[in-house]
Amino acid sequence: MDKCSLCGRKKSEVNILLSGVDGHVCDDCIIKAYELIQEEFGTNDFNIGELKLLKPKEIKAFLDQYVIGQDYAKKVISVAVYNHYKRLRQQKDKEEVELEKSNIILVGETGTGKTLIARTIAKMLQVPFTIVDATVLTEAGYVGEDIESLLTRLLQAADYNVDAAERGIVFIDELDKIARKGDNPSITRDVSGEGVQQGLLKLLEGSIVNVPPQGGRKHPEQRMIPVDTKNILFICGGAFEGIERKISNRLNTQIVGYGAHKKRENIDKENLLQYIVPQDLRAFGLIPEIVGRLPILAHLDPLSRDTLKRILTEPKNSLIKQYVLLFEMDDVKLIFEDEAIDYIVDKAVEFKLGARGLRSICETIMLDAMFDIPKKGNKFNITKEFAEQKLDKNTKGRFKSAS
Repeated sequence: MDKCSLCGRKKSEVNILLSGVDGHVCDDCIIKAYELIQEEFGTNDFNIGELKLLKPKEIKAFLDQYVIGQDYAKKVISVAVYNHYKRLRQQKDKEEVELEKSNIILVGETGTGKTLIARTIAKMLQVPFTIVDATVLTEAGYVGEDIESLLTRLLQAADYNVDAAERGIVFIDELDKIARKGDNPSITRDVSGEGVQQGLLKLLEGSIVNVPPQGGRKHPEQRMIPVDTKNILFICGGAFEGIERKISNRLNTQIVGYGAHKKRENIDKENLLQYIVPQDLRAFGLIPEIVGRLPILAHLDPLSRDTLKRILTEPKNSLIKQYVLLFEMDDVKLIFEDEAIDYIVDKAVEFKLGARGLRSICETIMLDAMFDIPKKGNKFNITKEFAEQKLDKNTKGRFKSAS
């Protein structure tokens, strides 16, 4: 008669009886064995030893599939993420020399790819990753979200595995929106600017923070989850609109004396962001302590016409490929003619909205075509004339040049 080889119970006394080569095991014994393994080895813990350590070139190669241009920023991110992986491994090995984390700040115009780089990194990472918006954060006790709420998002990304969350990566977007309004400390309470920056300090430098598991406001009866932030990598991004004036003023004041005119000629006035230094972030309104805890500063270049055209056509998730797939799902072959693509790119350059401008223009042009899907098996050509007509019709001329 079949019975469990471990507990001796008969088949009629258990729910499931699994048979092996020389014996049987029941479902109760399987559950007990699983619980013992969890208790002994902690299988719910985040096992950093199982991470595949990607080299910086491999990380950048992955980013290249989705992000066109911005080689410098992609290199910075790739090295930072690689070193973050190595820091996590070192925590396990407990070496004598302690590696410090290097938080990053990305500065670039709107639509140049800051958030896209972060989202693409999230696709390939094996550590918990979350993107949070700094604009919703306020000091504790005021309308808005507490600073600790960004750790709640990280906990949720880690399925509330605290050990995993403590080795995650947080991308804080729109950091420039919490800059104080002047270079001098505020004499009145700045609850969504300087106050938020001061609250972020303890997270960036590494400390144990009590996090409300469901987000929202803290209250005495609420159960808190302690999270240690010393191994969490923070990547910050912002457009810092107008910071070029700070850079220009600094360059003009520093370039004095013999040979000053020659040095001025070497400055690329079309891309002043490439000369950015931490001093400019302070002048913009970030407090010195925040700047000091974001030691790696990288800029993103403005998008040229050629780069915008490549963004429209080359990446795995390019807009052209997305529209072709959407029509293909309705058994319609969609073709974008080269002149139409050039027209879309020229308009995006004209409006100075970066890659986001491409999406707005394409959606406007494709609206009627997507509303009246052609019959199955047909071809549909997007010509320059079609693009001009639809852009003018669906915007009532709002997209016409001011000149």
